This record gives sequence, structure tokens and C-alpha cells, in this order.
Amino acid sequence: MSGDRKRGLFIGRFQPFHLGHLHAIKTLLNEVDEIIVGVGSAQYSHTLKDPFSAGERILMIRLSLEDEGIPASRYLIIPIPDVNDNRLWVAHVVSLIPPFKVIYSNNSLVKVLFEEAGYEVRPVPFYHRDKYCATKIREKMARGEEWRDLVPPAVAKVIEEIRGVERVRLVAEGERH
Repeated sequence: MSGDRKRGLFIGRFQPFHLGHLHAIKTLLNEVDEIIVGVGSAQYSHTLKDPFSAGERILMIRLSLEDEGIPASRYLIIPIPDVNDNRLWVAHVVSLIPPFKVIYSNNSLVKVLFEEAGYEVRPVPFYHRDKYCATKIREKMARGEEWRDLVPPAVAKVIEEIRGVERVRLVAEGERH
């Protein structure tokens, strides 16, 4: 690792990146010098569960962190495609990113897999989890309800520019039929 910098890993799908994710990253940056934001399920897009591409999600995250004044030297945003084999997943993730000391996750499978591989796993601090939930945000988009107050302004702008709400509505409609 460069010098004595402590680097942590935070993996999520970020479909979309919301204010809870932003709060988590800001909190985690109090514990580590640099955070690797792993954009999981990177190969998926244009589905109800994963409507946004890895590139779109990376842009949402980068612009949101920029707007918060977080220096680019404090984070890396790396796409991580799924391998759909739990035995290989940790090695796959580790092969794609720089070395790190700790992984942050509330997912019990992620916790078990990384602990078995010898990594320290810490919980991600939830921030109004009942309100900031990507599934609920996608559902609001599909129903035509207000969702913009749940995401950073940069995310709302990206979603509007890519016509993301229309995409979510169309895939939701397609999955209902």
C-alpha cells in the first residue's frame, strides 16, 4: 500500500446511489484514508433490480462525492462484475482492486465470505434505512412518485439526463406483463 494509508472497501449495487450511501461513505472516510467503492453486479443494467449501467452508477457516485467536496484522492470507484460462484467471489474481487485492510458490509454472505478469507469486516452505518433504500426509490420511480429528495442532486441530474425514470417504468411494465 502506498505509505501507511489505510484503505477500505465498500461494495454495493448502488441502483441508484442515494443519500444513505453518501452518508455511509462520508462516515467510512473518518475510519480510513481512502475508500474503494466497488460497484457490484457491474455487468447488469436495464432490469428492474439493476436499471442503471456500471458507467451510469460510477458517474452518479463520482459527481455526488465531488459535490460534497471529497477529494478524488480519497476514493476509487471500481466496477465489479458478478462471478456467480461464492467460492471464487472474494478472490475475484481482490483481483480487481488495490490492496485494502477492511471491508464494510451489512450483507451476511459478504461478511462470511470475506471473514473466511481472513479479512476484517465491519458494518456499514445505516442512515434512515427505512427512508433511503434503493428498492423503494426504484418503486417510487416506477409508480411516478417523488424520489429526487432521496438521492444527491447529482444523481437526480444523471437519472434525468439518461431518462432513467422512463427506463425504470418501462422495465417495470415489462416485468408485470
